[in-house]
Amino acid sequence: MKIYTKKGDKGETRLLYGDAVSKDSIAPEAYGSVDELVAALGLIRYEKNLPPEIKDLILSIQRELFVAGAELATSKEKRSKLVPNETYVTKSMIEKLEKNIDILTEKNGIPDYFVVPGENSIAAKFDWCRVVSRRAERKSVTWKKINKIDDTQVIVYLNRLSDLLWMLARDFEKEWTASK
Repeated sequence: MKIYTKKGDKGETRLLYGDAVSKDSIAPEAYGSVDELVAALGLIRYEKNLPPEIKDLILSIQRELFVAGAELATSKEKRSKLVPNETYVTKSMIEKLEKNIDILTEKNGIPDYFVVPGENSIAAKFDWCRVVSRRAERKSVTWKKINKIDDTQVIVYLNRLSDLLWMLARDFEKEWTASK
């Protein structure tokens, strides 16, 4: 078997459950941004000085992002086939993110100013992942509007994830550099 199939050479791709769409349509844009976030998080998970519990958290998030990607890769007509926590984002996934945000907020507080990223490699990578997550969120909003899908938690999940990534970046900085 070969990795290339040549099926996408004319600019189309298949969604989960087989629907064909143009590669530049909103579903591939949205789940492609989520896929980019999975890869970006891998750059952090690889860091040698990352505590094991943070590596585990990142791996858990990466796996949950595959769930979000699967949901975004499903047409409205096939949404009944989605399985909670496997191909469909659930409120419990969001609650786990919120719990981690709350722990970091209690530990570090929240700056009342804009923070300039880049104090160290890990914090800068978390900030990069945050902006990729925000882009995935924006693409998902467009996906929701275009497809007229009301029963999704993907946008909420990506919104909370962006907040968690911001808090993780702050957690790895000794001092926060203010924008002014």
